[in-house]
Amino acid sequence: MKNETLVNKKKIVIVGGGAGGLELATRLGKKLGKKQRAEITLVDAQNTHFWKPLLHEVAAGSLNAFEDELSYLAQAKWNHFRFIPGKMESINRANKSIGLSPILDGNGQQVVPARTLSYDQLVIAVGSTANDFNTPGAREHCLFLDNRQQAERIHTTLINHYLHAQASGNDASKLRIAIIGAGATGVELAAELHFAAIELARYGLDAIKPEHLEVTIIEGGERILPALPVRISSSVHKQLNKMGIRVMTQQLVSEIQAGGVTTRDGEFIESDLRIWAAGIKAPEFLSQMDGLKTNRINQLIVRPTLQTTLDDQIYSMGDCASCTLTDSKNESITIPPRAQAAHQQASLLAKSLIAQANGAAPLEFNYKDYGSLISLSRFSAVGNLMGAITGDMMIEGTLAKWFYISLYRMHQMTLFGKLRTGTLILKDLISRTTRPQLKLH
Repeated sequence: MKNETLVNKKKIVIVGGGAGGLELATRLGKKLGKKQRAEITLVDAQNTHFWKPLLHEVAAGSLNAFEDELSYLAQAKWNHFRFIPGKMESINRANKSIGLSPILDGNGQQVVPARTLSYDQLVIAVGSTANDFNTPGAREHCLFLDNRQQAERIHTTLINHYLHAQASGNDASKLRIAIIGAGATGVELAAELHFAAIELARYGLDAIKPEHLEVTIIEGGERILPALPVRISSSVHKQLNKMGIRVMTQQLVSEIQAGGVTTRDGEFIESDLRIWAAGIKAPEFLSQMDGLKTNRINQLIVRPTLQTTLDDQIYSMGDCASCTLTDSKNESITIPPRAQAAHQQASLLAKSLIAQANGAAPLEFNYKDYGSLISLSRFSAVGNLMGAITGDMMIEGTLAKWFYISLYRMHQMTLFGKLRTGTLILKDLISRTTRPQLKLH
C-alpha cells in the first residue's frame, strides 16, 4: 500500500523560486509534501533565493547579498519539497512535461544534460525582466537590475569608479549616473546611491565628494512614481531634490550611448554610468510555450483561479502573469506586478491546490491593495496604507520606514516561521556593530 501511494502521488511542479514561487513551495511542502500526499518540486536557474525588492540596496552596497541569500536545497530539506536546478525551455501539454535546458559551467562545459520533468499540476512563477522597449544602445551601454548578479555588477562598477578616482589623486573628481525610469526601483536606487556616496567618503574613498556624485533620474511620464498617488509622488520628488538628485520628467529616451543618454527632445545627458530601471516584461520564452496565451509583454494570461486560459492544469502567478479581476464597482482591474500581489497569490494558490487535493474546486483570487511604500535609504520612507480601519492614509518618516522593513520580515516569516525570523532579526542587529555601513568591495 505504501509503495502504491508513493507511485500515485500527485506531482506539483513550481517553476521559479522568487518570492511567490518559494513561498508556494514552502507552504505546499509543509501541508502536502510532509504528509506524502503530493510530490512538490521547485525549479530555478539559480541555486539561491534573494528577495528582489532589495536589489537596489545590493547595487548601492547598503546590503550584502551573501548574508541574506537562502539556499534552495536547504529550504527544500527543511520544508519537505525537492529542488531541481535548471531553466525551463519548453512545455509539452499533451504529455504534461517540461523540458529543462542543460547546465553549463563558466567555460561552457556541460555539467548537467537537458532533462524532462513530468507534472500533474504546473505553476509558472518566473518573474519579470527589465523592458528596454528596444531602445537603441540600451543593451550595450546600460546596466540592469533584474537579479542579484546584475545588482552586484552595478556595485562593482561603482566601487571601481571610486577606486580609480582615488588613485588619480584628483580631489575634484565627479561621477555622473543616469537612471532611466522613475518607478519604485529607480527612485529607491537613486536614494541608496546618495547614501553610498556619503558612506564611501567616510571610509576614505573621498576623491569623489558626496556633492560630486551627480545622479539624474529620467522619466518619460509627467511625474515620478506614476503608479502611486500624486501626493506620495510629490513628497518623494521634494525629498529627492533635497538630496541633490536631479529629476527629469516628460523626457523619453531615444538612444543610449557610451557617454550618455539622448532624449527625444534632442537633449544629451552626459553620464559615466547608466542604469535602466524603466518598465518590466515577462521572459520572452513564455510566448512560445506550447500555445499558451500571452499579452504584449509576454505575461501568461490567467483566469481568476490563476489557471491559464487554455490549460486547467497550468497556473501562473506574480510578475509573469496577467490576471484581470472585477472589483466591487463591477470594473475590471489588472493585478499590478508587486511583491504584495505575488505574496497574496502564493497564499491563495497554496490553499487552492490543497483544496483540490481534497476533491474541491479551484479557488478564485481576490486582490487586496494594502498600499505602497517607497524607501529613501536611511533618510526616510514615504507611502500609503490602505485598509478597512486606516482607509487611504499617507505615512512618512520613521513609521513608514518600519512598515517598509516589515514587508521583508513578513516574507521571512512565511519561509522560516516566527522563531527563526526573530533569530534573523537579532542577528542583523548584532552584525551592525561588527561590519561597516556599506559593502566596500
